[in-house]
Amino acid sequence: MSVVSTSVSTRLPAAADAGAQEPDRPTALDSARVLVVGQGYVGLPLAVRAAWVGHRVIGLDTDARRTGLLACGRSPVEDITADQLAPLLRDGSYRPTSSPDEAAGFDVAVIAVPTPLRDGVPDLSYVIAAGRTVGRYLREGALVVLESTSYPGTTRDVLGPVLEEVSGLKMGTDFALGFSPERIDPGNRVWTLQTTPKLVSGIDEASLERTAAFYGRLVERVVPVGRCEEAELAKLLENTFRAVNIALVNELAEVARDTGLDLRAALAAAETKPFGFMRFDPGPGLGGHCLPIDPVYLSCWAAQARGEGSRLIDLAARINAARPAYVVSRVEQHLVSTGRPLDGARVLLLGLAYKAGSGDLRESPAVEVGRLLADRGARVSAADPLVDPAAAASALVGLRLVFATDDELAAADAVVLLTDHAAVFDYERVAACSRFVLDCRGRLADRLTAAAVEQL
Repeated sequence: MSVVSTSVSTRLPAAADAGAQEPDRPTALDSARVLVVGQGYVGLPLAVRAAWVGHRVIGLDTDARRTGLLACGRSPVEDITADQLAPLLRDGSYRPTSSPDEAAGFDVAVIAVPTPLRDGVPDLSYVIAAGRTVGRYLREGALVVLESTSYPGTTRDVLGPVLEEVSGLKMGTDFALGFSPERIDPGNRVWTLQTTPKLVSGIDEASLERTAAFYGRLVERVVPVGRCEEAELAKLLENTFRAVNIALVNELAEVARDTGLDLRAALAAAETKPFGFMRFDPGPGLGGHCLPIDPVYLSCWAAQARGEGSRLIDLAARINAARPAYVVSRVEQHLVSTGRPLDGARVLLLGLAYKAGSGDLRESPAVEVGRLLADRGARVSAADPLVDPAAAASALVGLRLVFATDDELAAADAVVLLTDHAAVFDYERVAACSRFVLDCRGRLADRLTAAAVEQL
């Protein structure tokens, strides 16, 4: 099957266009009743986009607080704004709810729930629970699509049987079943749900065609993969590729420092090669809903398939997981060199989110750095205006939240730049006012000659 493109190009009002006039919405063609299970970073943008192109969408989430905020027009996800929600809530094309009974009567159901690790192994309990909810209301002719990341075989061998058991229907005969992995990058204004090519797959040819047709109205380009298993593997491969290469540069950063070399200068030089090289930069560790988790799914699947996991993936995971502790050791080395123990020292963290431009705290290495510092007796404060204060307080108990003022910078025995938000921190002031800065993101690379700045 060839790549499918859609002619529906009308975009949602962007976050930056908060006061702009609403663009005309496309006329609904073949409007369907769509159920999206999970209203987080993946499910909410999908639900809003589906409503925007003319579907009638139910956004189901077990978190009543989240759906209550959405019903009031307040988005818990920065990629979706109040201006984007308002017209959809007004005309009823999008209805958030925490009541499973609202799921009845759907034509298409998309499952976009977390697939975390529990005790270091894949946890599919959310997918199974969502499958049971969907199965209760599943009817003949409906399409069910899984977007949650998991190992190959999850759609066909885990979700499918759950749907069959609860509904009494047969997948591939009575209902279609597909997999389309999420590729959401929170805070990215260029590669959004609509503009990022969408992989689609199905348990059979008819399911693939149904899945491709559904997403063809939501995104600019869909890419049929064929079987669900290859699409599931592709999603894991995308993020494992990144995790392994980040582990490489994280390890080389330590080797380069020990030998007196500047890895970022070497990376800039290597990047001039127009083929065969892709740049990755060292940092304080992996964060977010994908990079720390997806490689583990891939290694666990390999272990199930052949009795042995991936040695390369497992080694990369250990290297990346050790980075927060390495950050703390570097802070302590500096303090000891000045006669100041870490216990009782004031340490200011700049940035708590796992990536620049986002307030997302999921698996953030900055939070782990703060926890390790606090465990060692440091008095930890943090500045990150993009992060919800309640979420920050919950992620790191006892954390003091501040603004990165000249006084706060000067009062800290050490400042650790962990998330280099653009237009949030005044990096010239950071370098000028701080007694010591450990730059974990290369933002102050032009100031490394200053005694007060070190690069991770």
